[in-house]
This record gives sequence, C-alpha cells and structure tokens, in this order.
Amino acid sequence: MQRFRGPSRFLTDDEKENMPKISKELIFRILSYLKPYWKQFLLVFAAILLSAAIGLLPSIITGKIVDEALVKDGTMANLIQLLLAAFVTMTVSQVIGVLESYINAWISQRIIFDMKNQMYDHLQHMPHSFFTTEKQGDIVTRMNSDIGGVSSVISGTLTSIVSNIATVVTTLVALFTMSWQLALVGIVVIPLLILPTRSVGKTRWKLLSESQAKHDEMNQLVNETLSVSGSMLVKLFTREEKEYERFVNVNEEVTQLNLKEQRSGKWFHVIMGMFTQIGPLLIYFAGGYFIIMKSDPTLTVGTITATVALINRLYRPVQSLLNLHVDFTRSLALFTRIFDYFDKENSIQSPKDGKKPKVESGNIVFNHVAFSYVPEKPLLTDINFTVPAGQMYAIVGPSGSGKSTVVNLIPRLYDVLAGSVTVAGVDVRDMDLTYLRSCIGVVTQDTYLFNGTILENLRYANENATMEEIEEACRIASIHEFILKQPDGYNTMVGNRGLKLSGGEKQRLSIARVILKDPKILILDEATSALDSISESAIQDALEVLMQGRTSIVIAHRLSTILKADQILVLKDGEIREQGTHEALLEQNGIYRDLYETQFRKILDMESGTND
Repeated sequence: MQRFRGPSRFLTDDEKENMPKISKELIFRILSYLKPYWKQFLLVFAAILLSAAIGLLPSIITGKIVDEALVKDGTMANLIQLLLAAFVTMTVSQVIGVLESYINAWISQRIIFDMKNQMYDHLQHMPHSFFTTEKQGDIVTRMNSDIGGVSSVISGTLTSIVSNIATVVTTLVALFTMSWQLALVGIVVIPLLILPTRSVGKTRWKLLSESQAKHDEMNQLVNETLSVSGSMLVKLFTREEKEYERFVNVNEEVTQLNLKEQRSGKWFHVIMGMFTQIGPLLIYFAGGYFIIMKSDPTLTVGTITATVALINRLYRPVQSLLNLHVDFTRSLALFTRIFDYFDKENSIQSPKDGKKPKVESGNIVFNHVAFSYVPEKPLLTDINFTVPAGQMYAIVGPSGSGKSTVVNLIPRLYDVLAGSVTVAGVDVRDMDLTYLRSCIGVVTQDTYLFNGTILENLRYANENATMEEIEEACRIASIHEFILKQPDGYNTMVGNRGLKLSGGEKQRLSIARVILKDPKILILDEATSALDSISESAIQDALEVLMQGRTSIVIAHRLSTILKADQILVLKDGEIREQGTHEALLEQNGIYRDLYETQFRKILDMESGTND
C-alpha cells in the first residue's frame, strides 16, 4: 500500500500576481524548442502509454492468482505460471520506464544545450549598457537556474502530465471493465483525500516560503561576510562577534521554521494514511456484500483483490493532476523569464556590409554629439572636436563630466543620441563593428583579468602571439621581470579578477595586452592611475612608444601625461569648453587654469615631494 502524500505545491502571492499571460504565440514559441526532437518525444509518449498499459497487468494477474490458483482447485504449475507472468510484466514495465527516462533526459539536456548556446550568443552581443543596468546575478540566474529548470519542465511537468493521464485513463478503464460498482466505490473516497489535504498543504507551503526567505537572508549574510572583501571589512572594523550574533539569530529562526514545517500536518498525515485504507476497506465491504448476498454472480474474490490494487494505483496520479495548473503556470513563467532576455533588443549591431576604412590614416571627428544614460538627464549636449590621425589628445574635466563616456562612443560601447562620431570619414555606426573594435586598443582605470594564468590573459588580445612577442610586450610594459620572478612564470595564476596581483601589476599586464593587440587607435582612460610615481615614469615611456604613429586619446589626471598631448580638450557641462596646449590654456585663465590650480598642481607638488 503506497503512503499518501498530500499536495504541497501552491502558487505564491507573487506568482499569482505575475502569472504569465497564456497566448498562442507563447505556446508555439515553447514548442519551437521541442520541435527538433519530435521523433524522440513520440518514442517517450509511446513508452509512457505502453508502460501504463503493462503496469495494469500485475494487479489483474494478482486477481487471477487468487481466483484460478488459490480459491479454485488450481495446480502449482498454474500458480507458478501466473507468478512468472506477473514478474515478467513488472520487469518489462520497469525496463520501459528506464528507457523512457533515458530518452527523456537526452531530450531535456539537448534542449538546454540549444537554449544556453542561444542565450550566451545573444548576451555576448548585447550592448554595454545592458551589463551596466542588469544585475550580474540575474544574468547568471537566467543562464543557469532558469534554463537549467527547463529540464524539470521537460522530464517532469510535460512527461508527468502524459504519464499521469495515461495511468488514470488505463486504470479507470480496467476498473470499470472488471466491476463498475466497485470502481465507483473506490472513486468516492478520492475527495476525502484531496480537499482537506489542500488546506494543510497551504499551511506547509506558507511555512516553507517563510523558511526559504530566511534561508535567503542567511545566504546573503554568509556571502557578504565570508567573501574576500567582506571578510576584510569585518576584520578591519572588528565586527566578528556582532556578525556571529547576527548569524546565530538568523540560523535560529531558520531552524524554528524548519521544525514547524516538519511538525505541521504530522497528525494529519496519520489520519490521511488511514483514509487511504478506507477505499480498499469499502471495496472489500461492497465486494463482500455482493458475494455474500449473491447480488453479482460474476464478481469473484480475485476481482475484488485486483480492484483494490488498481484503486491504490489511481490515487497518486489524480493528486498530481490536481496540481497541474501550478506546474503549468510555473513552467510558463520559467519560459517567460527566459524569453524576456531573448527579447531584449540589441541596439548596437554591425550593419550589413559594414565599411572598413583605413583607420590609421583617418581623423576622429565628434560632430555635435549628444548622449545621456537617462533621457531626462543629458550628459553630453554638444561635443565637437577633431583628433588628427597620428596625434595624441588629452581630455580633462571635473569628475562626472563624461570624459569616459566620450571615449566609449568611439568603439560603439554606446551609440550617440544625436550628432555623429566618424573615424576616417565614416560614421562608426556604418562601420563593421568587429573591424572597428579590432582597430581600437583600450586601457582602463579598472583593469579586468580573467581567473587564469598570466599567459592566458595576455593571449586574450592575440591568441596567435609567439612567446617572443609576448615577452617583448611585457618588457615594454615593464612587467617581464616581475613575471620571471614568479614560481610559475607566465603560467602564474592571477586569481579571481586578478586579486593576486597589485593594481600596478594588473595595469601593466593590461598595457602589455594592448601592445599585443597592436591597435591603430589607442584610448587610455586613467591608464596610469594605479601606479606610483616611479612605476608611472617607467610605464609612461612604454606608453609613449605605444602611442607613436597612433591616433591616441588620453583621459588623465597626471600633469606629466597631459603636458605631452598635442592638444588638450576641456570638458564641462556636456560641451568642450576649451581646447589648446597647456601654455595656451593657462593664459586663458578659464576652466583649465582652475583645474590646474586645484588638481594638477597639487598632484605635481606631491610627485615632486615624493621624488625629493
């Protein structure tokens, strides 16, 4: 006799509020991922139906064993024959079930494979603005949890629906074929099992939801305080005891909720376990009455036995089908979240037959450029300047004036809202995007390294670079000697985001990486900000070599860098307010002179003091 398990699946208030709208388009879109595997699905459904039909035979054969081998004057040969038949049918049913699960698992994994590939390719080509607005955790959740959850939809929800329906239909047909009176008696009990269970199930679901919320709170606490940065903060502010108290309190709440959830409904399940016996008892009572009172001469003890076995086979699938709307809604919600990411528009795409001009011999021109991250807050309003080919321009301005945004418009990390940015006389929006970005090298203030070896990070710029080229680039970037001192040399692991290296070491690797790329246009966004004055002096020589013959735009806060610029652009309030050489701008007594007096001169004095 199987133990009855009440339904514990309910829609949360949030799920009810955000229930996906069922439409023909949504259903067909989901089916489009299943369509390539329709032949395999037919095999699965055929196996389910065959297994459901064969699964009836052991119960029916049990009835025959009672009637033909035990009640009547049966022989041992007859008994053994029927027992072997029951064993064979059970074995065949199990084997078919295993084969069905294998095919099902293969289908679900292939669909996940297809969807993950599509999602990764889609996200790789999303504009930079997508990654600055979306939470990284949400992106990872879509890639892993949501798409991974498709497996449970295919192997769980979809096949479970078909399997349960097949089991219910075949079982009901068998029950009513044997004795419609006993079938009705067994079915009458089902409401007694379902209605009260849903009430208690909702209580358990509420406790589970509260417990999950507390689990999330505890996980958040663990992630924050036991991460690299979090643990350092805890230590520096000596908050170990306080954080431990917080953890103990949350852990206690989680424990109490888990205990409540486990205790809830224990007595109810005992009663429900008794209810599952009522159906068989009623069948025995009705069957016994019919036989004793000779109301149904065709009814046998074997029929009663088989009916009891089949009625128990009916309870679980009926209960599962009652939760069909929950499973169906959650499955649609899962696909809706995935499709929501697929439908996010890629606003920056490479044009068909994009142009590929000679970038090294062309000027960079900003013509009445306007841009904003938020429509109601314009950042750049009317940017106009020209960087002649082969020259180095510096951009200066107050913090938050949009200096980095200006240079990010050149490789089309963002697109202008008005005006145009042209390279070699071609609007960057009309250029082949891969070609455009391959011509540009960028060194940023926040250097990013992948969690791999130094060599792997360097070859990210040029996977075909020889060791001689790599070592030469590192010598120019003044990092080669440092690498050789490491136990594993160029195979040294840099750690997550390069945490095993100092800021200056990461920046030098970043510069070496750009040298290996050998770009036609060079953009340096606070490229020497993480270096001390001695390191900067060494790296500045490397950058001068790198910038020779290249069109370069430098955002710098160090006066030594700015002084080497052919022209200085002063950005303020979304416009280029001043342009000229260092001396010419000082004579104007304008914005640049204010910046010089408040920022650059102070830094220059500090550097002079350090050198002294």
